[in-house]
Amino acid sequence: MAAPAHAGKTLDAIKARGQIICGVSTGVHGFSAADSGGKWSGLDVDVCKALAAATLRDPEKVKYVPLASQQRFTALQSGEVDLLARNTTFTLTRDASQGLSSTVANYYDGQGFMVPAKSKLKGAKQLKGQTVCVQSGTTSEKNLASFSKANGLNIKPVVFEQFEAANAAYFSGRCVAYTTDASGLASIRMKEAKNPKEHVILPDLISKEPLGPMVRRGDDEWFAIVKWVMYGLLEAEEYGVTQANVDKMKASTDPVVQRLLGGGNEDTGKLLGLDKEWLARAIKATGNYGESFERNVGPASALGLPRGLNNQWNKGGLMYAYPIR
Repeated sequence: MAAPAHAGKTLDAIKARGQIICGVSTGVHGFSAADSGGKWSGLDVDVCKALAAATLRDPEKVKYVPLASQQRFTALQSGEVDLLARNTTFTLTRDASQGLSSTVANYYDGQGFMVPAKSKLKGAKQLKGQTVCVQSGTTSEKNLASFSKANGLNIKPVVFEQFEAANAAYFSGRCVAYTTDASGLASIRMKEAKNPKEHVILPDLISKEPLGPMVRRGDDEWFAIVKWVMYGLLEAEEYGVTQANVDKMKASTDPVVQRLLGGGNEDTGKLLGLDKEWLARAIKATGNYGESFERNVGPASALGLPRGLNNQWNKGGLMYAYPIR
């Protein structure tokens, strides 16, 4: 039999302070944003809440630290935050050379372009010689340069350090187009445009942007906890375990559901340095992955994004949980 796992130094520190410190964005609606009362919500925020529920038995025991693009990796490397859940793209450079580890993608995206509807532009290659607003310190800046060079477009990037400054410049007409992840464009359009219908997100995607939480290298136990909480929320959706039926499903005789919820003699928590109800609490806190998606970014939300690539693997998407066993 496998021996119980030691919790690891990050989880030890979290338990000692009674709080997870979560690095989030400075405000991307649907992913991580605070309302007027300072209450955070979003797809990434749900990752932080699920982890707090799994490890501290309370989804509210999270301190949210808003980080600009240029600050985010330093904040994680230095230990200022326990994880980065900040619509961040997994890349080789970030994973292999910055002392960080990519966990599990919680949103598969691609970089796009937003233009005023009155521009009549229909595709990204029509931006030849045009100005495009972009934020520095992001994959978007590098992707834009590569796309322009590969297609001989001579696009003129207008670069801003701050997210808010890039938004303001685009909506004031300083740039012909705005580029970032397509989900981010949808968030910006909904939140910042006087009339969202006056702005169009072009159909072209010029990159692959798998977004998800990152942790510091060197703490395999914490890395495993973050990874398996996320896989657990995906597996819960696949097996029909929801926020509303968690307690009822604990009586299920399905071995997979028993392993998910700590039913019968099943106890996967001891392998992670947690108790047997770790995942049941996470699901109760945020719902399964599908519930979190629908509430924060899905077709019925203010963002109105289609499920698309973020559907389960057996429904034509890329979401595929490693088995909880």
